[in-house]
Amino acid sequence: MRSAPGATMAAALRWVKAPPPPHGMLATNENPTGEPAMNAEDFPFEDRADAGRRLAARLAAMAPENPVVYALPRGGVPVAVEIAHALGAPLDLVMVRKIGAPGAPEVAAAAVVEGDPPRTIVNEEVMRAAGADAAWFERARARELAELRRRRARYLSERPRISPAGRTAIVVDDGLATGATMKAALAALRAQGAARVIVAVPVAPAEQIPQLARLADDVVCLLPARHFRGVGGFYRDFHQLTDEETIGLLRSVWAEAAEDPAGPILRREITVPPAGLAGELSVPADPRGVVIFAHGSGSSRFSPRNRAVAEHLNRLGFATLLLDLLTPAEAEDRRNVFDIPLLAERLLEAELRVAAEPGMAELPLGLFGASTGAGAALLAAAELGERVSAVVSRGGRPDLAGPRLAEVTAPTLLIVGGNDPQTLALNRRALAELRCEKLLRIIPGAGHVFEEPGALEQVAQLAGAWFQHHLGRAADAAAPAPSGADVRPAAPRDPVAILRQAAEPLPEIEDDAFAAAFDRFADARVVLLGESTHGTSEFYRARDRITRRLIERHGFNIVAVEADWPDAAAIDRHVRGLPARGRNVAPFARFPTWMWRNKEVDAFVAWLRRRNAALAPEARARFCGLDLYSMFTSMAEVLAYLDRVDPEAAAAARRRYGCLAPWASEPAAYGRAALAAGHAACEEPVMRVLTELMRKRLDYARQDGDQFFDAERNAQLVADAERYYRVMYYGARESWNLRDRHMFETLRATLAHVGPEAKAVVWAHNSHIGDARATEMGAARGELNIGQLCREEWGREVALIGLCADRGTVAAATDWDGPMEIKAMRPSRPDSHEALVREAGGARCLLDLRAGVNEAARAVLAEPRLERFIGVIYRPETERWSHYSHALMSEQFDALLWFAEGSAVTPLPARVQGGEDDTYPFGL
Repeated sequence: MRSAPGATMAAALRWVKAPPPPHGMLATNENPTGEPAMNAEDFPFEDRADAGRRLAARLAAMAPENPVVYALPRGGVPVAVEIAHALGAPLDLVMVRKIGAPGAPEVAAAAVVEGDPPRTIVNEEVMRAAGADAAWFERARARELAELRRRRARYLSERPRISPAGRTAIVVDDGLATGATMKAALAALRAQGAARVIVAVPVAPAEQIPQLARLADDVVCLLPARHFRGVGGFYRDFHQLTDEETIGLLRSVWAEAAEDPAGPILRREITVPPAGLAGELSVPADPRGVVIFAHGSGSSRFSPRNRAVAEHLNRLGFATLLLDLLTPAEAEDRRNVFDIPLLAERLLEAELRVAAEPGMAELPLGLFGASTGAGAALLAAAELGERVSAVVSRGGRPDLAGPRLAEVTAPTLLIVGGNDPQTLALNRRALAELRCEKLLRIIPGAGHVFEEPGALEQVAQLAGAWFQHHLGRAADAAAPAPSGADVRPAAPRDPVAILRQAAEPLPEIEDDAFAAAFDRFADARVVLLGESTHGTSEFYRARDRITRRLIERHGFNIVAVEADWPDAAAIDRHVRGLPARGRNVAPFARFPTWMWRNKEVDAFVAWLRRRNAALAPEARARFCGLDLYSMFTSMAEVLAYLDRVDPEAAAAARRRYGCLAPWASEPAAYGRAALAAGHAACEEPVMRVLTELMRKRLDYARQDGDQFFDAERNAQLVADAERYYRVMYYGARESWNLRDRHMFETLRATLAHVGPEAKAVVWAHNSHIGDARATEMGAARGELNIGQLCREEWGREVALIGLCADRGTVAAATDWDGPMEIKAMRPSRPDSHEALVREAGGARCLLDLRAGVNEAARAVLAEPRLERFIGVIYRPETERWSHYSHALMSEQFDALLWFAEGSAVTPLPARVQGGEDDTYPFGL
């Protein structure tokens, strides 16, 4: 629970060698101790591309014969791209799907690998232990084969597979945990005739290396970690790759690998009227688009860096125009170099000149700007509107486009050097102001002019992939729209009038028609329901009614909330009719108790228990927690589980968890101690508990799959919480990102455990469920959240619904660990999104903000305005700085549920009253 993005958010907008490896293995450790980096600012790898370049250097030294690179998608693709580029090798994918054991889907019973025919690798021991019959296996295999075909079609279209027969197959991923899919891929490539097989991964548990060495001829692992904490823990940037990003990377490599894909390039000098600007037009035989370059201050059409990028684009099949934006006389006056409107006007004139060339008027148009030229390119893009299909900025000054940045509709890629902090800050600010599809890519170690070895090549590759994707998509969309189609939104009108037209009035919350309005989101796999405060009754009651309908009418069977796993597990046992467990501490007993121990949650829990009681156990809906603050309660749950199923393992776990005992009353003190000591004394012991638990997971899951899953989640929580309390002293971003990744991984694991038919409703704060990329927290500070991660993982199968209120009362504290107070919530500020909706929405309304539904309203709420966030702390006297930050609301949410007035939740008494069910989860 976080009170709100605070003053720092507002300010941001102002704006090694290891021992010699055994024969057949090449395992290098770039950390002399073999330990993962302890400092949150000192990750071994910047990102997947960095890891790929370092792997490529190792592989190049091996000089593999006739290599072909196979990536495990999606995470392995950026790593494999660098390797394929360095080796000059073709790139393909090897598609593998795990078949989870019945009742324990996290345990691999088999794996299916694509091929002709597809290959299935079965773990007979797991199949026997799980009691899986042939009919079940055939259904599971058919389902995973269908998913393999879908993914190949999505990523590769009709591109044929590259056979490994007689070649060196290099199999690449961004890291290994259990290695199950990698092992299946190796077996399949062997069966398809690979002469030699090499595994290449940046990081893996050290104990996995010998196992892989028995299946591969060589294993190249940069960091065989003795204390493994998950692949993402070794990367500074480990964002979830989107399908779009993956496809763009693949296309860039295939285009580079093609032999003279564009054919001969016709180059000639042209002049651009009316000033007679000199330019060089380069046109492939069959151009797929045209890119106009805008050079920066002090440069010209002869800029070697722009020419290098242009030549790369020519090889990909794009026409390019390099031109001087100023005449020689104008260039003598230095002030003209910074006259962005003048430079943008010259780009408009150049576009007219290019369109006059035979056959080029209909080509998709891209703009590439460097330094001040980027400001001119974006200003021109705002002026040209839909005529521009994509923009790329290299070390640019997009801020020089001023307020017109918000008018750019073309997808925009901003490329900045990691060693250019001033330009990077300006680009981050511009990214927040852009309303179009946008991406900021940082090239580690590069300065402002990208003169470092390999830096300019990375710029060219990124720009090529961006133009390939977006200019290609523009060409595909160039066919005329059907007669009578409304392809453009209505002309801009008064924003309040637009929102009033789009707002759907809602009845009282208890009216069945209220929840029915949300049926439109029922096709999603995950529906996330937010709240702009942690203490407003209307938010809880609305989520209650919407969730009841999604469970009763649409098959949702998981309710996941922003609460700690063991606390929510007490409710889960209660609502599913399972035996209660004794606890030393009551659930939801720590601050803020009112957040879940209230009458509104009580009503939902009682309903869910009644509904579940009428159903078979396997059909009952679950209630789970996503958060990670319960480190010591989760330790107790793990030990209690092991006491029941494996007393010897329980004794070992007690010894390991004992490392944390001195900080039981104040977990944050452990983080301070680890900071002072310079190392994480307890990381290895708590990770050992988790890894030992997972090593025996099949034996444990056979006894009771649900109980094992509960113990495994608690063990994972302890491991993540241990790291959380350490990294919180390095900065808010690190701790926030770790926490939300934990919440997302818990949600994903729960969906996998419940099975392929699982559908979840998430209850959490707007700051968690709204896409962070559309907020100040993501754009200015690099924070992510569960809403963003869900969109990146499941795409359109996710619905993000924000809940807001204008005024009323709210339950909150003045200070952390302070008493709950009923506070008056001030009306929304006039410069906020909420103020606009207040004028349009009445007492209650729903705004559907999905693409293609209310485009005019989406445009209104895509303007950067303030948005209010109140958590468990509320300080009205400092509200602007404590509780408001900028956001693009229509990109943040798929829908907004609005209340004109809210009222405070009603907390439950601390002790159960006479006559209450003694299994009631809030009882002491």
